Amino acid sequence: MSIPKYNELYRPLLEYIRDGQARTTAELEEALARQFSLTDADRQERLSSGSLTFCNRIAWARTYLKKAGLVTSPKRGTVQITPEGKNAVDKPGLRIDNDFLATFPSFAEFQKGGQTATTAENRPSSLAEDEDSPQDSLDRAYTRIRQTLAEDVLTEIMRQTPAFFEQLVVRLLEVMGYGGSLENAGIVTRASGDEGIDGIVKQDKLGFDQIFIQAKRWDPTACVGRPDIQKFVGALAGQGATRGLFVTTAKFSEEAYTYARKQHTTKIVLVDGQKLAELMIDHNLGVTPIARYEVKRIDSDFFTESE
Repeated sequence: MSIPKYNELYRPLLEYIRDGQARTTAELEEALARQFSLTDADRQERLSSGSLTFCNRIAWARTYLKKAGLVTSPKRGTVQITPEGKNAVDKPGLRIDNDFLATFPSFAEFQKGGQTATTAENRPSSLAEDEDSPQDSLDRAYTRIRQTLAEDVLTEIMRQTPAFFEQLVVRLLEVMGYGGSLENAGIVTRASGDEGIDGIVKQDKLGFDQIFIQAKRWDPTACVGRPDIQKFVGALAGQGATRGLFVTTAKFSEEAYTYARKQHTTKIVLVDGQKLAELMIDHNLGVTPIARYEVKRIDSDFFTESE
């Protein structure tokens, strides 16, 4: 079962605590995970920010219910239903969503950023459809920005020469830390038309081993198949190499991946256009940071009084 949206947790959360007992965050997570039949894999799913998706959505559900006055936190890390919350959950046909929460002045003010709004006419028209928590929305927006940037990176690469692409791949490995501070940690062997080796990068800071590279700036819609990987393996054997990196702006077929994984004497790593763009973004190669946002949470330890 897919992980429920934060607003889909309103009623289940309230029903779980309707007996009036204070529940811990851990108890909430376990109970709601069982109710929604979430697997361990579901519960380990993470947002781009690194936080656990399910736990994050429970936290936002608690926050929204608390802003409406339906739950309270009698002490750190716990949640307890209020008389307003019990009154709401005791109405079986009542739909507990953001529109309902907005009928409470405290929540309406929270939603409007401090501007009081208690009527349907002056609430945001998208309130009922707002199924994402603020962090979910931020995470989705970040993913869209990153995907668009990756496409732009590949477009720019395709405008360059094959020689530029070979140099780019070697430079990427260098900024990723291969070769360390060694002089000439990475080199481009020669221009396109070689016998399968476009570059060499020292694997470690002492230069004990080398990674041999094949870099192909091919049409991003093309598919690199098993025969191309076989030729690369042959070129590596001719160099006595045990490590090879095949980087392309195109895609790899499943047969190519399978063949690469089956190599025992030679370690082969395949990087397609999407992965290449992501690595460049992660290591600020060919891209420039323009904004940085930090998402913070309460440091519970700081507010715990030592005995």
